Amino acid sequence: MAQVVFSTWGGDIVDNRNVSGEPQAVSYRLPVAFDGQRPLRAFMGWDGIILFDKDVDVPAMTAEYMKRVQTLYCCGKCTPGKKGTKVLMDLFQNVLAGEATDADLDKVEDLAELLKNCKCTLCQSATVPVFDAVKHYRAEFQAYLNPACRTKAPAARYIHKITAPCMDKCPAHIDIPKYIEAIKNYQMDQSLATIRENMPLPAVCGRVCPHPCESACRRKNVDDAINIMVLKRTASDYERLHNVMPQQATKAKKDKSVGIVGAGPAGLAAAYYLALEGYPCTIYETLPEGYGGGMVAVGIPAYRMPRTILQRDIDIIQSVGVEIVYNCRVGTDITLAELRQKHAAVFIAPGAHTSKPMGVAGEEKGYKGFLTGGINFLRDAYLGKPTGMGKKVVVVGGGNTAIDCVRVALREGAEVSCLVYRRSRKEMPADVWEVDGADEEGVKFEFQVLPTKIIVNEKEEVTGVECVRMALGEPDASGRRRPEPMPGSEFIIECDTVIPAIGQDMDLSFIPADMGIDITKWNTVITKSLPLKDAAGKDLKDSMGNPLSRTLMTDCDGVFAGGDAEIGPLTVVACVGNAHRAATVIQRWLEEGQAYLSEQDIFDDVLTYLGVYDKDEQVPWLDSAERANQKEIHGCERAARGNYREVELGFSDNTAQAEAERCLRCYRMAMVVV
Repeated sequence: MAQVVFSTWGGDIVDNRNVSGEPQAVSYRLPVAFDGQRPLRAFMGWDGIILFDKDVDVPAMTAEYMKRVQTLYCCGKCTPGKKGTKVLMDLFQNVLAGEATDADLDKVEDLAELLKNCKCTLCQSATVPVFDAVKHYRAEFQAYLNPACRTKAPAARYIHKITAPCMDKCPAHIDIPKYIEAIKNYQMDQSLATIRENMPLPAVCGRVCPHPCESACRRKNVDDAINIMVLKRTASDYERLHNVMPQQATKAKKDKSVGIVGAGPAGLAAAYYLALEGYPCTIYETLPEGYGGGMVAVGIPAYRMPRTILQRDIDIIQSVGVEIVYNCRVGTDITLAELRQKHAAVFIAPGAHTSKPMGVAGEEKGYKGFLTGGINFLRDAYLGKPTGMGKKVVVVGGGNTAIDCVRVALREGAEVSCLVYRRSRKEMPADVWEVDGADEEGVKFEFQVLPTKIIVNEKEEVTGVECVRMALGEPDASGRRRPEPMPGSEFIIECDTVIPAIGQDMDLSFIPADMGIDITKWNTVITKSLPLKDAAGKDLKDSMGNPLSRTLMTDCDGVFAGGDAEIGPLTVVACVGNAHRAATVIQRWLEEGQAYLSEQDIFDDVLTYLGVYDKDEQVPWLDSAERANQKEIHGCERAARGNYREVELGFSDNTAQAEAERCLRCYRMAMVVV
């Protein structure tokens, strides 16, 4: 187990430098080796310092940290930050040169206090580890002032990373404070340029993203989180409404091409970033022409994601040289092996288009009125095909797809649309605002209810679904209370349509067994990962239980996987972030013959595993400012038959500017010694 030598992280002092007995045991959510090979000797960041190696040269580390903060990231827009960080940088450089005095070290605390008045939190948070270093390693700094006392420290390599709580929580790691500041300054083009560095679908992400970034917004510690998602939509809407096409510079065309399976968010994102680097990309899509976007196109209703706006994002992606071949099912019209022969690399990103079975008696009988799944229902409704839906609809499930189904059923003419979920409303995985929207539109809910049997008449037409009421017991592995049937509570819900919407799965049958691509028991593609372990020797895993740092290349050279096919059915922003990384790894493989993660890729994962946001932090602010929320069309009439007009209306420019003003610009810099 890696032993902590010294730490001030979070304000808790752990000092094992001169202990005679058993050292104080403490662990942090950090890997023992930064990249699985090079030991992590020290970590320095916004909340203090952590040392694992007693031989780390703390003064040199401190000087390098402040030099990088000042020269690379200080914006210079406020006097305390611009001047204060320069004074600190020069002070530590003078220490290393033996040109400072002991009295100079006393100035560090005063400078740290001065920098609390900075415009944003980068410079002020950077003084926390610097002051801790001087305070607790004073003798080491003083040794530099006396050349006769100096000892030569082992050579070290420093790696740094700029982040923010919201950036860290965003799966695509968009520079959120930067694009929000541009909106505050009415620089919509610069805002969008920043967004597109990590998210090529801004109009989509500005509408249907579950915005995990807002759960880590420090403004929430003051009053309420910034409306980050809608600000992204604002910049995108401004560009569209002013008929502006973005200027996107692409590099010289390369002679190696990439084939991509699926035109969903992952496939589009990978193609976009590879095309910018000059690689010709061809996407092979099963759906017909005009239906690019994958699950966004046929799984998210138009009242949430208007098709013309989605298509504009796709057109911009295609404008950099991306080709989409529609009506082409990989495995039928062209094999994966043929793609591998045709292209220098292949990226598998087909999306999760298959509904999971409900597991009730009678669902396999093909009864009229029992539909094959929520995803299929939504797709047929969008494509204008017969859905098989009647007048009294029951949807089973608790996620966003289930909510979309009950809301679309009303728009398709259902007289009654009822959602059945085995847990409570509070425990639904669907976004709260989507559930509220369904409630407002007249959807009926049956909570803590489990369907057990499909009821049919002599014509094998669905007439109802038998259910049992559930009591919530002890929490299960997910942390939610386990639902348990209540004996004698059986009852029947009358209906003529049952739509199972309990989850999606990938159809990976197009991957032949002889290509050496392994599939997990959850039907996802296995990709190679770094051997990152914690102090107890356990493998580090992400929130989905996958290995933390994955290269996204399969065991078949040149074949990569991403999006739903690699991480499991997730959000648009998660698929885009995953695919963006895949694109950079594919580029390295094409240019260098190696598929590897950069130090910045690894650092992103390390910080996400550690966590950047502190929900208990006391954030000082002069006054509260109410969060702005976008206007909506209200009332049951918005769910009238055939009415797929967008429900949420976005911000005006003035409202967006005022909301952007609330951002605290919470940048942080972390640095490791390896």
